[in-house]
Amino acid sequence: MSPPRRSLRSQHNEDIYGHPGGVKSGRYSVDIVDVFERSFGALTAGNKILETDPAGGMGRHLGLWSTTNLIIGRIIGTGIFSTPSSITSDVGSVGAALSLWTAGALISFCGLAVWLELGCMFPKSGGEKVYLEKVYQKPKFLATIIFSVQAILLGFTAQGCIVFASNILLAAGHNATPWESRGIAVAVITFVTILHTVAPKIGVKLMNLLSSIKVIVLLFISIPDPKASFRHSFAGSVHSAGPYATALFKVINSYAGWNNAAYVLNEVKDPQRTLKVSAPLGLFICAVLFILANVAYFTAATPQEITKSGTTVASFFVGKVCGPTAQRAISVFIALSALGNVLTVTFAQARVNQELAKEGAIPFSRFWASNWPNKAPGAGLLLHFIPSLIVIVAIPAGDAYAFILDVEGYPLAIINLFVVLAFLYLRYDEPISPRQHFRAPLPMALVFLVAQLFLIVDPFLRPPKGQGDTGLPYWLYPLVGIAVLLMGALYWLVWMVLWPMWGGFEWEEKKTELVDGTVVREFVKKRD
Repeated sequence: MSPPRRSLRSQHNEDIYGHPGGVKSGRYSVDIVDVFERSFGALTAGNKILETDPAGGMGRHLGLWSTTNLIIGRIIGTGIFSTPSSITSDVGSVGAALSLWTAGALISFCGLAVWLELGCMFPKSGGEKVYLEKVYQKPKFLATIIFSVQAILLGFTAQGCIVFASNILLAAGHNATPWESRGIAVAVITFVTILHTVAPKIGVKLMNLLSSIKVIVLLFISIPDPKASFRHSFAGSVHSAGPYATALFKVINSYAGWNNAAYVLNEVKDPQRTLKVSAPLGLFICAVLFILANVAYFTAATPQEITKSGTTVASFFVGKVCGPTAQRAISVFIALSALGNVLTVTFAQARVNQELAKEGAIPFSRFWASNWPNKAPGAGLLLHFIPSLIVIVAIPAGDAYAFILDVEGYPLAIINLFVVLAFLYLRYDEPISPRQHFRAPLPMALVFLVAQLFLIVDPFLRPPKGQGDTGLPYWLYPLVGIAVLLMGALYWLVWMVLWPMWGGFEWEEKKTELVDGTVVREFVKKRD
């Protein structure tokens, strides 16, 4: 009889400790973290070595403060200043709206638990890319390519740039033309790209500063003084499930960004320990502030007034409480919040682009993987800048722009679903793998799994009156989002299967070390 199948991790543990389970005693006779990191190369994912500290770049320069701010700056963008009006409009009452904001926070913590376990097991930049590669090894390279196409085509930062422009112009009392707003938005993404390329350490300090300002502004807003809105908090609630599903969808998207640190773990000091503290702390701060901000909105206005305030609920709130001068001032702070969001998204996305280039998933990978000119991923930043510029300049305002933003978010729910399934598979296939840094409660993973299924299915459900957020068919943007992922599969099929078959060659992998020490995987043709 053949011996029972053992997982890669079990084999890895037996090679080190002499038995599949690793160190069993409560007191370690060896430094398990040191052994784990030095031996991590034994774990392969689709024949890719999961390195924990690759050469090149700025090294580990992000501490607890910067990593926490990286998460806060990503979560607190512009949503909390505008989204509450549409959520209140959907569900009809204070109590229902606050319940959804609380539910969204709990779902986000469930997802964070999964990402913490995976991030501590595989402390490498790239986030979902790393976790997908670990489990979905066959067909070879398929998961990486699908993720790459989605990350590059839809990883743009346009909304924050446009919100910055509109609020700065509003604060100045200037009625700008659409092209004036776009010009400012282009200047913002250009400034952020150059800053992170030429002076990356200053860029990190500016991210930290703006994240602190965001917290202060939300604390200023969140001064509760309960009035009539809370006396019958659930009065006026809708009684059909559809509007709640739509509102919850918006709430969950408002909390997006709790996984931002996973994209840059190569640059985080003591990544497992820092991740375990910074990620829950950042999400907790944001969740508390979001709920308090909503409480404050409802102390100053009725649900009907908030619903009518549209996308300027924060400005409406400050104007009603503090007067027109403060109303103009809050526009400046909203603009700064948007700028901070652009800084954090750009910082993280550029590292994802670089990791994809290191894996050879992008043509001309040597160029895109480089750390020129100042130990920062300048080419990765450029790869992020190009689609952002196209969306800002080429997509007209109105329904088309809102549609692109919807398309941007939908494939992430599908990717997150496959990550949770990968997490569950690892729990089944490698139940005794070393998880000494963090072990996520299984019920939290199941809750997040259900939430992702909801986010995938909900856009196909007919909304009230058959009309979504745009004048386009409500089911169109999820179909386009799925088409983007299928485009990645088609690219993989042509590149990895059809081209070699028709050309009579095989792809051979080789590693190349760049002048800055960055190791890049390249594919070269090998003929018989």
